[in-house]
Amino acid sequence: MNTDETIVIASEPGLTMPVLDHHTQVLAAVPADSPSQLAELDARNVSAWFGSHKVLDRVSLTMPAGVITSLIGPSGCGKSTFLRILNRMHELIPSASLAGEVLLDGQDIYAAERKLTDARRSIGMVFQKPNPFPAMSIEENVLAGLKLTGTKATRSERAELVESCLIKAGLWSEVKDRLDAAGGGLSGGQQQRLCIARSLAIQPQVLLMDEPCSALDPTSTRVIEETMLELAREVTIVIVTHNMQQAVRVSTQCAFFLASAGTPGVIVEYGDTAAMFGSPQDQRTSDYVNGRFG
Repeated sequence: MNTDETIVIASEPGLTMPVLDHHTQVLAAVPADSPSQLAELDARNVSAWFGSHKVLDRVSLTMPAGVITSLIGPSGCGKSTFLRILNRMHELIPSASLAGEVLLDGQDIYAAERKLTDARRSIGMVFQKPNPFPAMSIEENVLAGLKLTGTKATRSERAELVESCLIKAGLWSEVKDRLDAAGGGLSGGQQQRLCIARSLAIQPQVLLMDEPCSALDPTSTRVIEETMLELAREVTIVIVTHNMQQAVRVSTQCAFFLASAGTPGVIVEYGDTAAMFGSPQDQRTSDYVNGRFG
């Protein structure tokens, strides 16, 4: 296996793996001993195609360090495609192409000298459907990224990492006495948190989440949202969601994507989440967040 080309820290089936004012409180200063350094993600004039079909047109968006940015908009407007571009997953599709830049703390992740694996170590991803490795235990699922990225750790270091990541994912208290149990035996909400823990094990600077709660019940959704708010202390988070209430609850910044008939997706409006939902500047934004279309 050519690890430079295949490793993805993710939880999507079919992929090769490894692979407020309440906001004010959550976005407090990162502890000095935080294992990862908060990073800003900046997309500049990003366009994307599947074959000759253009799905995004010159999208520019700054996702500030240590902030949860939500991407909203109707189905088919390019939100998930944009999210995949942010950690170089778009290029996995043979017919896919793109233009523009994605800068992680000022460095283009698509630069010729930048290894694919370096981008994906820095920018993790969690998908809509939780999919832990079925043949692996809970502990092995968390540590999977270390093995596939060639990261060495002692037994005690691995144990500390498993505990730390499961605590951050809000799962430790529920599984600490059964780490040898199969990850696939957990409930849907627990599996999603296990996938989050797996992504955190390689200490990413950014965590992308593509509708992580869409397949979960309200109780599991609440736990995942609480987990996201806690994680914002240590990682920059970008989330795609169709749940407008969720966008308001968890995100500080919000971007509204829209694609008209026969035209590619663009960002109609971007800014403070509370302002966008309370007093949007574009009528199309107002119509969408108030349920008048989409």
